[in-house]
Amino acid sequence: MAMIQCISPVDGSVYAERQALSLDAAKEVVLRARKAQKAWAKRPLEERVQLVLKGAARLNEMSDTVVPELAWQMGRPIKYGGEYKGFNERSNYVASIAADALAPLVVEESERFERRIEREPHGVVFVVAPWNYPYMTAINTIAPALMAGNTVVLKHASQTLLVGERLVQAFIEAGVPEDVFQNVFLDHETTSALIAAGSFNFVNFTGSVEGGRSMERAAAGTFTGLGLELGGKDPGYVMEDADLEAAVDTLMDGATYNSGQCCCGIERVYVHESLYDAFVEKSVAWVSNYKLGNPLDPETSLGPMANKRFAKVVREQIADAVSKGAKALVDPKLFPQDDGGAYLAPQVLVDVDHSMAFMREETFGPAVGIMKVKSDEEALALMNDSQYGLTASLWTRDAERASRLGREIETGTVFMNRADYLDPALCWTGVKETGRGGSLSIIGFQNLTRPKSFHLKKVTA
Repeated sequence: MAMIQCISPVDGSVYAERQALSLDAAKEVVLRARKAQKAWAKRPLEERVQLVLKGAARLNEMSDTVVPELAWQMGRPIKYGGEYKGFNERSNYVASIAADALAPLVVEESERFERRIEREPHGVVFVVAPWNYPYMTAINTIAPALMAGNTVVLKHASQTLLVGERLVQAFIEAGVPEDVFQNVFLDHETTSALIAAGSFNFVNFTGSVEGGRSMERAAAGTFTGLGLELGGKDPGYVMEDADLEAAVDTLMDGATYNSGQCCCGIERVYVHESLYDAFVEKSVAWVSNYKLGNPLDPETSLGPMANKRFAKVVREQIADAVSKGAKALVDPKLFPQDDGGAYLAPQVLVDVDHSMAFMREETFGPAVGIMKVKSDEEALALMNDSQYGLTASLWTRDAERASRLGREIETGTVFMNRADYLDPALCWTGVKETGRGGSLSIIGFQNLTRPKSFHLKKVTA
């Protein structure tokens, strides 16, 4: 069988490799998960919740291993300490709402009838996780799926090959039964064959639009439930009454943190003409303060992109935009570590417009375009001029104005004076080519379970 490799962006070496499972071996994994599911679902809810929390706690104890592994696998600087803040926030929140989210909806409980809707686990949930936030994105589904009584099979991206092993190791060491939570290494062909065979009761995929289409094609005719979070081109809009300093700080961080490799990263900013010049000047200064370098160096604040081919896409988009009249404002001399490969300097572009791929296609790198606008109407039209819709970040002191605009934006989440954040109490969802379904919140539990109605008539007369 084929070997799956993680090529480290740090130095281009093969950091890890694992043998892909054959289709027969993968089917055995699923069979074990299915056999284990009924007994797991019969355990008391609170017991399942506590075991998941213990698994999360055990992963926290592994930080000395996890943090440098992340740097080697996908380039995030050790300075930032991994993903524990968001990982713990999401785990703890879904644990706190599990009982309410999974409680029966009682319609009637009288001497004559009991009528209620209960939530029942799907069965075996397949989680296909991405490399950019490999722990946080995975836990969005793993934690509530296990708490709800499903068993979970996890397949991680090749770029973060070791993450699935670490997650399963932590949860098994914490007491979760081995067949309840399993990690697999699969090639695309075997993955598609498993889905096409109806092996899973629910599939959650986070990745590219083309990857999502492959999932849908594989699942066609099986009636397997799918949750898809795909591409994004998230906008920010800075209105004339915005807190300028706060807007620059948050939006530039949202555009460049993690080398811009964020599902909900800011990729385009529209600024009211009254603040435009000041916003651009401050943004260029903000971005220019990064220290690009080896992510294992504690002083590094911007690591390499996860793979040199991802950086190539960003460079090509920037070059195309510049050839069409855009101006790149960040001095490349400030970043001599930019090697033309995975190490990529951040960039701010102006004189951009929507004829450029840079303002329409997902960039997924530390580069952002800024456009001047005159009105809410102009900004709204530009924000909606996209095939994607995950988040939008509005900057104003007027919450009513933000709400009114937000209702017109084709997006999954509307932020006011915030960006690039996932609130576990709210549903994480997208529209258009960003995908369908939703994770976290009460709705996340509903998507990982199915309703079962009970109509119990106590009398026959």
